[in-house]
Parts: sequence; C-alpha cells; structure tokens
Amino acid sequence: MERVSTPWDQLIDRHLALLAAERGLAANSIESYASDLRDFAAFCVQRQIEPRELNAHEISLYLQSLAARGLGLTSQRRYLSSLRGLIRTLIDLGELSDDPTVAIKLKALPRPLPGTLSQRDITRLLEAIDISKPQGLRDRAMLELAYGSGLRVSELVTLKLSQLKLEESVLLVQGKGSKERIVPIGRHARAALTEYLTNGRPILLKKAKTSRWLFVGRGGRPLTRQAFFKALKKWAAADPNLAWVSPHTLRHSFATHMLENGADLRAVQELLGHRDISTTQIYTHLSKSHLRKVYRACHPRAMIERNEPSECDKG
Repeated sequence: MERVSTPWDQLIDRHLALLAAERGLAANSIESYASDLRDFAAFCVQRQIEPRELNAHEISLYLQSLAARGLGLTSQRRYLSSLRGLIRTLIDLGELSDDPTVAIKLKALPRPLPGTLSQRDITRLLEAIDISKPQGLRDRAMLELAYGSGLRVSELVTLKLSQLKLEESVLLVQGKGSKERIVPIGRHARAALTEYLTNGRPILLKKAKTSRWLFVGRGGRPLTRQAFFKALKKWAAADPNLAWVSPHTLRHSFATHMLENGADLRAVQELLGHRDISTTQIYTHLSKSHLRKVYRACHPRAMIERNEPSECDKG
C-alpha cells in the first residue's frame, strides 16, 4: 500500500528543491538533509502536529526523543541545524511567523582534552634528535624552548634574535593581539640555545652571515611552522608511541606539568599568554588523573596495599 503524502512531506520536498536550486548542494548533502527532516516529520505526524502548530516545546520533545534513542549532542546539533533550515523555508512560505528554535539551547559540546606527553616522553623525544648536525642543534633548541617556556608555534618560529635575553634567561614574546609578555628560559633550554647559537646557527646562515631571526633555515631564512612540524614529526618517528605528537603538544605538556608540580593557575595563564583564564582552566582537567594517583598513593583511606613505602610515607 502506497504511503499517503502528508503536509510535512510536501513542505520538506519543497525545501529540498530550494536547497538544490539556490545553494547547488550535492546529491549526498540533499539526501542527508532529507533523512534528518523525514525523521522529524515522522515525529510530528505521530504526535499530530501540523506545520503551523510547530513550537519550541515540541522541538524540545523531539530533541529529547533523539537523546532517548542514544544520539549524542553532536548528532542532536546536526538534526537541529537541518530543522532550522526547514523552518526558514516555512517562514518564507508564511506557514510560521517566528522561528521557534530561537528558544532552543543545547548543552555546549565538551571541549576535547589536548594530548600531553609524560616527562619521560619529553626526554625520549629530545634524545632522538641528532645534534651532530646544525639542523639538529636548532631543532633541539626549539623543542626545549617550546616545552620549557610553553610557546605557541607561531611565536616560536617568528622569534627575533633581539627578543632573546640569554644572560637574563628570558624571552620577550610577541603573542596574540601583539601583546608582549616576558617568559623565563629554563637551564636545559638555555644550554641548548647556547650550543645552537655557537655551533649551529652560523653554519645554517652560511653566506647570509646575519639574520634577524633566531631560528633559521639555510641562507638565514626564517623557519616556517610547516618546517618545524616536519622536523618534529621526523624526530617523533623514532618512537612509534610518539607518532601522534604535534607542535602544540609541547605547549599542552608545559602547562600540565607546571600545574602538576604546584604552579598557580594565574601564573600559568600569564606564561601561556592567555587573555582569559577560562582558556587555561582546561589544563586543570588534564591534571585530575595525576591528582587521583597522588590521592590513592597518599591518603590512608584510599591507599592500595603495598609492601614498599611510597614517597608520601618518606615525607
């Protein structure tokens, strides 16, 4: 028996035709919209909701039904986006006077936690670099600085020689919005920079002799973000467990290790150059696993049985 076409079916067909004509969408995109909207239409038909009767309450119930079927926030947002397109067509056709989805607020999607390296991973990555070559000396200095000072990749590759105050062990970093901040340099980064400036950079400069850039490619040209990414991937490839590493991983690791070792969140915010502390707070989530380990190891009501004394016992 042939299914009877409903007012919703007719409106959806008209909406999809408009999408194809006005936006020139591909057939698979049209089919994706059609699938979402047919699902919504079935919900409305079951509840005997006519297009003119659509309101925010009914849309909320539909979204709740999606959640009950096991669809997550990402899928719910996709269905709602498809529905908003249909509603714009309904308004243009005079079926609705206002957009009921304006009142619909979905939960914010959870921010993905950035991957971090352990301190042992950092050591393995640095040790993989061949420092017998000038490029290796440069890359070692860059990695030490990226991890040791938490620089963004864009800040790292655009550092000028004048921004480095090696005797004072600080950098003058030009961050987002041209905001300048002073960043300390650790002893390992300082040693790597000294070696690079003495034995690596002069060879890379060759005939150019001088360059205003701190980290240079051959001929004194500034190193690009892509070149640093390629170099990092090359050294990370020495250990299959580090193949996923990206330049920003070093910055994430800097922030996480600072917090795990007792740094104040405001201090980490300042070092990272974050305008808003809410951006820095993501790293407090990364430290939770570390805090749980400390708690289980040190609190008498949480400790697992062990034969050897822990660091907490020794304190």
